[in-house]
Amino acid sequence: KIKETMKEEEVDALIVIGGDDTLGAANKLYQKGIDIVGVPKTMDNDLRATDMTFGFMSAVQAATDHLDRLRTTARSHHRVIVYEIFGRYAGWTALYAGWGGDADLILIPEKDYSMEEILKTLKRRRQRGKDYALVVVSEGAKTTEMRDMMTKDEETDEYGHPTLGGIGEYLAEKIENKLDWATRHIQPRHI
Repeated sequence: KIKETMKEEEVDALIVIGGDDTLGAANKLYQKGIDIVGVPKTMDNDLRATDMTFGFMSAVQAATDHLDRLRTTARSHHRVIVYEIFGRYAGWTALYAGWGGDADLILIPEKDYSMEEILKTLKRRRQRGKDYALVVVSEGAKTTEMRDMMTKDEETDEYGHPTLGGIGEYLAEKIENKLDWATRHIQPRHI
């Protein structure tokens, strides 16, 4: 149908702008003989053969700005704020935003963390006289105590991917209960 429409409309090629799923679909069209120009654009920065994709630095800047404001809130209320950011299986956005926002702890999917390590790190911070902390966690991160990444529900998106989310809330609850430290979680999604 696409081939027919392109022929009728005298379209020689498609310029496809997107991430994994979009460019994956574009590749299927290419395999069917349709000329494609693929432009990598994803906030997650998780496409091979690219250093940085369009959208990534914009997403990092927005998250960094958010973290700057949250640090003031954490400090003034003497609490831990856990900031859960998108990224699926790639921690680039969490990592760069965490660096830019001067996070005290950054958790990404590429590495597993034990709850014990997380709590120990925060406890040491508190013992050094810091009565607040900013934790950035990628939605795909998990602790060694968890078998799988956390999902919001059983539903999947149009590409069959589970909707990730909830690790921020999980960590906030554990931190508050284990360290008796007021903790809030923020999940801004795709601001």
